[in-house]
Amino acid sequence: MNALNENEEPSLSPLKEVSSKLSLIRNALCETGAKGVLLRGTDWFAWATAGGSNTVLLTAETGVAEVLVTTEDAWILTDEIEAQRLQDEELPGKGEFETHPYKLQINPWADSTSRDSFVQQATEGGRILSDRPTNHQDSLPASLINHKRVMMPRELDHYRQVGRKASEAMTEVLSSAQPTWTEYQLAGAGAEALWARGLHPALTLVAGERRLPLYRHATPTREPLGKIAMLVFCARGYGLYANLTRFVSFGSLSAEDSELHRHVREIEATALNLSRAGTPLNAVYRGLGQAYQQHGYPQAIREHHQGGTTGYLARETIANPASTESLAGDMVVAWNPSLVRAKIEDTFVILRDGLENLTLDPNWPSVEVEGRSRPVPLEKL
Repeated sequence: MNALNENEEPSLSPLKEVSSKLSLIRNALCETGAKGVLLRGTDWFAWATAGGSNTVLLTAETGVAEVLVTTEDAWILTDEIEAQRLQDEELPGKGEFETHPYKLQINPWADSTSRDSFVQQATEGGRILSDRPTNHQDSLPASLINHKRVMMPRELDHYRQVGRKASEAMTEVLSSAQPTWTEYQLAGAGAEALWARGLHPALTLVAGERRLPLYRHATPTREPLGKIAMLVFCARGYGLYANLTRFVSFGSLSAEDSELHRHVREIEATALNLSRAGTPLNAVYRGLGQAYQQHGYPQAIREHHQGGTTGYLARETIANPASTESLAGDMVVAWNPSLVRAKIEDTFVILRDGLENLTLDPNWPSVEVEGRSRPVPLEKL
């Protein structure tokens, strides 16, 4: 299958997206009086480069390149090992680098101090803002952080691709799964299906029959799946995360489990109904708490986090009683209410006329809940 970025670029120029984001960064410089913005995280690098990746080690929060922006210039800071590949494959407008808004600043791989010296020189020794501040650097302003969490049209085009491919990978793998597979095998098949579509398998959780009632964050083991299994993806493409959870039952689902899944679908509907521009995250959390109580599970909200906003992080903000940040149009959310042996999760963008499910696969079995198609466990009879 084609990699994610082959033949699927949205029509809007990536260089225009980069220019828009550089303007937002420079607005932050004007707002704060700082001399430069230094972006280190894999999330911010992807955002600032219109979907590029500085990732080599998948589990690292920072990568092999950084972004430095001043009021006049912008650079990609990297070393001589990475520079050519980044220029050829990861930076937007790949064939237009001579006109690119970013310049490459390359340091010898054995001399990282030269990068620090360059940053000090470029910022005239002044105040620096960073997503991961060190020494005398300061954190990014809330205004810039908020811009990262609100998707531009081209980012939404990317997100739709990522969500579709992630959900298709999920359907493919669980349709092939067997009860004799180990949790490792299911996780491996999931990762393979994501890689085949050009997505990073940032997270693949698996719980089979025995471990499903015991753990909410079930990292896979060598145990066989047995009669039922849960698979969870956090799949990353263009730096954006598509989060989804599905179940497979080998044989008919028990009446008890069917009821549990009905409860979580209806509890989730409360969060989805509240996912509108202007709603504070803690209001969604309170609504979920009330829904759990109405369904007879008053303590369940304490047993697992309920999700929140997503985007360039698997969770940009997790909803809790103290989360006063308000949702906005073109923000993306992924709620994951759960009970023992049941959970639900998809990734939605908040649009003017309602929610769009970015991880909907019409080939997965579903039922309608308050006007939305919601997944049910796949029963393999």
